Amino acid sequence: MLKNLAPAAAILVGGVFALGLITPPASAERAVPIPPPARDLPAAQGLQTAVFAGGCFWGMEAVFEQIKGVQSVVTGYAGGSADTATYAAVTTELTGHAEAIKITYDPSRVSYGTLLRVYFSVAHDPTQLNRQGPDTGPSYRSAIFPQNAQQRAVAAAYIGQLQKAKSFGAPIVTRLEAGQFYPAEGYHQDFFRRNPDHPYIVHWDKPKVAAFRAAYPALVR
Repeated sequence: MLKNLAPAAAILVGGVFALGLITPPASAERAVPIPPPARDLPAAQGLQTAVFAGGCFWGMEAVFEQIKGVQSVVTGYAGGSADTATYAAVTTELTGHAEAIKITYDPSRVSYGTLLRVYFSVAHDPTQLNRQGPDTGPSYRSAIFPQNAQQRAVAAAYIGQLQKAKSFGAPIVTRLEAGQFYPAEGYHQDFFRRNPDHPYIVHWDKPKVAAFRAAYPALVR
Protein backbone atom coordinates (compact mmCIF):
# COMPACT_ATOMS: atom_id res chain seq x y z
CA MET A 1 0.00 0.00 0.00
CA LEU A 2 1.08 3.61 -0.23
CA LYS A 3 2.58 5.30 2.82
CA ASN A 4 0.45 7.52 5.04
CA LEU A 5 -2.66 5.52 4.24
CA ALA A 6 -5.60 6.74 6.27
CA PRO A 7 -7.63 4.13 8.14
CA ALA A 8 -10.36 4.49 5.54
CA ALA A 9 -7.73 3.38 3.01
CA ALA A 10 -8.59 6.01 0.41
CA ILE A 11 -5.79 6.35 -2.14
CA LEU A 12 -7.34 8.83 -4.52
CA VAL A 13 -5.81 11.86 -6.18
CA GLY A 14 -8.34 14.25 -7.69
CA GLY A 15 -10.82 11.37 -7.79
CA VAL A 16 -8.43 9.19 -9.82
CA PHE A 17 -6.50 6.28 -8.34
CA ALA A 18 -2.85 7.29 -8.36
CA LEU A 19 -1.63 3.85 -9.42
CA GLY A 20 -4.46 3.04 -11.77
CA LEU A 21 -2.34 3.58 -14.86
CA ILE A 22 0.52 1.43 -13.63
CA THR A 23 0.55 -2.13 -14.92
CA PRO A 24 1.31 -4.70 -12.21
CA PRO A 25 4.65 -6.48 -12.67
CA ALA A 26 4.69 -9.88 -14.34
CA SER A 27 5.44 -11.53 -11.01
CA ALA A 28 2.06 -10.31 -9.75
CA GLU A 29 0.21 -11.87 -12.70
CA ARG A 30 1.73 -15.34 -12.89
CA ALA A 31 3.68 -17.55 -10.57
CA VAL A 32 7.38 -18.02 -11.18
CA PRO A 33 7.88 -21.76 -11.81
CA ILE A 34 10.20 -23.00 -9.09
CA PRO A 35 10.85 -26.49 -7.72
CA PRO A 36 9.61 -27.59 -4.31
CA PRO A 37 12.17 -27.49 -1.51
CA ALA A 38 14.58 -30.41 -1.50
CA ARG A 39 14.56 -30.13 2.30
CA ASP A 40 11.35 -29.77 4.28
CA LEU A 41 9.94 -30.29 7.74
CA PRO A 42 8.10 -33.58 8.33
CA ALA A 43 4.37 -33.73 8.84
CA ALA A 44 3.46 -33.30 12.49
CA GLN A 45 0.53 -33.04 14.84
CA GLY A 46 -0.51 -29.71 16.27
CA LEU A 47 -0.67 -26.25 14.74
CA GLN A 48 2.51 -24.39 13.77
CA THR A 49 3.22 -20.77 12.84
CA ALA A 50 5.22 -19.14 10.08
CA VAL A 51 6.07 -15.44 9.76
CA PHE A 52 6.87 -13.93 6.35
CA ALA A 53 7.41 -10.37 5.13
CA GLY A 54 7.20 -9.42 1.47
CA GLY A 55 5.71 -6.04 0.73
CA CYS A 56 2.19 -4.88 1.53
CA PHE A 57 0.67 -7.34 3.96
CA TRP A 58 -2.80 -7.09 2.38
CA GLY A 59 -1.81 -9.18 -0.64
CA MET A 60 0.39 -11.55 1.35
CA GLU A 61 -2.51 -12.26 3.70
CA ALA A 62 -4.91 -12.78 0.79
CA VAL A 63 -2.69 -15.38 -0.90
CA PHE A 64 -2.01 -17.50 2.17
CA GLU A 65 -5.65 -17.45 3.27
CA GLN A 66 -6.37 -19.44 0.10
CA ILE A 67 -4.25 -22.44 1.11
CA LYS A 68 -5.65 -25.70 2.42
CA GLY A 69 -4.32 -26.40 5.87
CA VAL A 70 -3.88 -22.73 6.78
CA GLN A 71 -6.02 -22.00 9.81
CA SER A 72 -5.57 -18.23 10.00
CA VAL A 73 -3.46 -15.35 8.73
CA VAL A 74 -2.84 -12.17 10.71
CA THR A 75 -1.25 -9.02 9.32
CA GLY A 76 1.28 -7.19 11.44
CA TYR A 77 4.81 -6.00 11.97
CA ALA A 78 8.04 -7.87 12.71
CA GLY A 79 11.66 -6.93 13.26
CA GLY A 80 11.24 -3.96 15.59
CA SER A 81 10.06 -3.31 19.12
CA ALA A 82 6.59 -3.41 20.64
CA ASP A 83 6.39 0.34 21.19
CA THR A 84 6.83 1.08 17.46
CA ALA A 85 4.53 -1.65 16.14
CA THR A 86 1.96 0.77 14.73
CA TYR A 87 1.24 1.73 11.16
CA ALA A 88 2.00 5.40 11.82
CA ALA A 89 5.42 4.53 13.24
CA VAL A 90 6.33 1.82 10.74
CA THR A 91 5.68 4.07 7.74
CA THR A 92 8.43 6.42 8.92
CA GLU A 93 10.84 3.62 7.89
CA LEU A 94 12.79 4.18 11.10
CA THR A 95 11.47 1.37 13.30
CA GLY A 96 13.19 -1.70 11.87
CA HIS A 97 9.80 -3.33 11.37
CA ALA A 98 8.68 -5.02 8.18
CA GLU A 99 5.05 -5.42 7.21
CA ALA A 100 4.56 -9.13 7.85
CA ILE A 101 2.00 -11.89 8.22
CA LYS A 102 1.72 -14.64 10.81
CA ILE A 103 0.37 -17.87 9.35
CA THR A 104 -1.10 -20.52 11.63
CA TYR A 105 -1.15 -23.82 9.76
CA ASP A 106 -1.67 -27.55 10.18
CA PRO A 107 1.62 -29.29 9.26
CA SER A 108 -0.24 -32.55 8.69
CA ARG A 109 -2.02 -30.87 5.76
CA VAL A 110 0.49 -28.35 4.40
CA SER A 111 4.22 -28.23 4.99
CA TYR A 112 6.44 -25.31 5.87
CA GLY A 113 8.31 -25.93 2.63
CA THR A 114 5.10 -25.62 0.63
CA LEU A 115 4.38 -22.29 2.29
CA LEU A 116 7.90 -21.17 1.35
CA ARG A 117 7.35 -22.24 -2.25
CA VAL A 118 4.21 -20.09 -2.50
CA TYR A 119 5.99 -17.24 -0.73
CA PHE A 120 8.86 -17.20 -3.23
CA SER A 121 6.98 -18.00 -6.42
CA VAL A 122 3.88 -15.85 -6.23
CA ALA A 123 3.26 -14.07 -2.91
CA HIS A 124 6.02 -11.53 -3.59
CA ASP A 125 9.15 -10.89 -5.65
CA PRO A 126 12.19 -12.01 -3.61
CA THR A 127 14.61 -10.11 -5.86
CA GLN A 128 13.32 -6.63 -4.97
CA LEU A 129 15.39 -4.94 -2.28
CA ASN A 130 13.43 -2.87 0.24
CA ARG A 131 10.43 -2.55 -2.02
CA GLN A 132 7.56 -4.41 -3.68
CA GLY A 133 5.79 -2.99 -6.70
CA PRO A 134 4.71 0.58 -5.93
CA ASP A 135 5.77 0.41 -2.27
CA THR A 136 9.29 1.42 -1.26
CA GLY A 137 11.26 1.37 1.96
CA PRO A 138 12.71 -1.26 4.32
CA SER A 139 9.30 -1.97 5.84
CA TYR A 140 8.48 -3.61 2.49
CA ARG A 141 11.57 -5.83 2.51
CA SER A 142 11.66 -9.53 1.75
CA ALA A 143 12.29 -11.34 5.03
CA ILE A 144 11.54 -14.61 6.76
CA PHE A 145 11.25 -14.77 10.54
CA PRO A 146 11.86 -18.44 11.40
CA GLN A 147 10.04 -19.57 14.52
CA ASN A 148 12.63 -22.21 15.39
CA ALA A 149 15.96 -23.62 14.25
CA GLN A 150 14.30 -26.19 12.01
CA GLN A 151 12.40 -23.55 10.05
CA ARG A 152 15.58 -21.49 9.71
CA ALA A 153 17.49 -24.47 8.30
CA VAL A 154 14.76 -25.27 5.76
CA ALA A 155 14.44 -21.64 4.65
CA ALA A 156 18.20 -21.18 4.29
CA ALA A 157 18.51 -24.41 2.31
CA TYR A 158 15.67 -23.42 -0.02
CA ILE A 159 17.17 -20.00 -0.73
CA GLY A 160 20.44 -21.72 -1.59
CA GLN A 161 18.61 -24.23 -3.79
CA LEU A 162 16.79 -21.50 -5.73
CA GLN A 163 19.94 -19.42 -6.10
CA LYS A 164 21.88 -22.41 -7.44
CA ALA A 165 19.10 -23.21 -9.90
CA LYS A 166 18.98 -19.55 -11.04
CA SER A 167 15.22 -19.67 -10.63
CA PHE A 168 14.97 -15.88 -10.81
CA GLY A 169 16.56 -13.39 -13.17
CA ALA A 170 18.30 -11.61 -10.29
CA PRO A 171 19.75 -12.58 -6.91
CA ILE A 172 17.36 -13.38 -4.08
CA VAL A 173 17.59 -10.67 -1.41
CA THR A 174 15.37 -12.37 1.18
CA ARG A 175 16.82 -12.13 4.68
CA LEU A 176 16.41 -14.55 7.57
CA GLU A 177 15.71 -12.41 10.61
CA ALA A 178 14.87 -12.69 14.27
CA GLY A 179 12.15 -10.67 15.90
CA GLN A 180 8.74 -10.85 17.48
CA PHE A 181 5.52 -10.47 15.51
CA TYR A 182 2.98 -7.82 16.53
CA PRO A 183 -0.56 -7.75 15.04
CA ALA A 184 -1.48 -4.72 12.95
CA GLU A 185 -4.46 -2.46 13.52
CA GLY A 186 -7.92 -3.91 13.00
CA TYR A 187 -8.57 -2.06 9.77
CA HIS A 188 -5.63 -3.90 8.17
CA GLN A 189 -6.98 -7.35 9.01
CA ASP A 190 -8.76 -9.22 6.18
CA PHE A 191 -8.47 -6.08 4.07
CA PHE A 192 -8.64 -7.98 0.77
CA ARG A 193 -11.87 -9.75 1.68
CA ARG A 194 -13.52 -6.68 3.21
CA ASN A 195 -12.51 -4.29 0.41
CA PRO A 196 -12.62 -6.26 -2.86
CA ASP A 197 -13.18 -3.15 -4.97
CA HIS A 198 -10.46 -1.01 -3.42
CA PRO A 199 -8.21 0.23 -6.26
CA TYR A 200 -4.99 -1.06 -4.69
CA ILE A 201 -6.53 -4.51 -4.21
CA VAL A 202 -7.88 -4.58 -7.77
CA HIS A 203 -4.61 -3.50 -9.40
CA TRP A 204 -2.05 -5.31 -7.27
CA ASP A 205 -3.52 -8.06 -5.14
CA LYS A 206 -6.32 -9.66 -7.15
CA PRO A 207 -3.86 -10.58 -9.95
CA LYS A 208 -1.57 -12.11 -7.32
CA VAL A 209 -4.34 -14.24 -5.84
CA ALA A 210 -5.45 -15.30 -9.32
CA ALA A 211 -1.88 -16.29 -10.14
CA PHE A 212 -1.69 -18.44 -7.02
CA ARG A 213 -4.97 -20.19 -7.81
CA ALA A 214 -3.87 -20.88 -11.39
CA ALA A 215 -0.41 -22.18 -10.45
CA TYR A 216 -1.34 -24.24 -7.37
CA PRO A 217 -4.89 -25.58 -7.85
CA ALA A 218 -4.23 -28.55 -5.56
CA LEU A 219 -3.48 -26.18 -2.69
CA VAL A 220 -6.60 -24.02 -3.05
CA ARG A 221 -9.10 -24.52 -0.23
